[in-house]
Amino acid sequence: MIVLAADHGGYNLKEEVKKHLEKNGVEFIDIGTHSTDSVDYPDIAKAGCDKIINGECDKGLFFCGTGVGISIAANKVKGIRACCCSDHFSAKYTRLHNDANVLCMGGRVVGAGVACELVDLFLNTEFEGGRHANRVNKITELEK
Repeated sequence: MIVLAADHGGYNLKEEVKKHLEKNGVEFIDIGTHSTDSVDYPDIAKAGCDKIINGECDKGLFFCGTGVGISIAANKVKGIRACCCSDHFSAKYTRLHNDANVLCMGGRVVGAGVACELVDLFLNTEFEGGRHANRVNKITELEK
């Protein structure tokens, strides 16, 4: 299960990604926002992260204007490894090497076509483990 979360700047991109997920049979929960009315991305990030931390969802797709603000907010939550990506290489390797559980994108930065490709890479790439597991464990230790 995937959680979708967006502020007003990421709302339109979230809606495009939703259509793509529905078309491909990917189950998700959309926690909002549900319009372009202004909301604060830290609140949306927290609500999305809570769905992952409580085990209701495995991964998240978060959106704001740039993808940066919501990724910073999400990374403040223990157990979240959020990445802001706008290219294919980063979206793939943040899963392979960093075991990221949240992909963040900017509605004012990434077009819908590229965003859907990045989502597919992110959701379909498994963590490589091995030497990278030790590094991810060290990130987890930083949370303490």
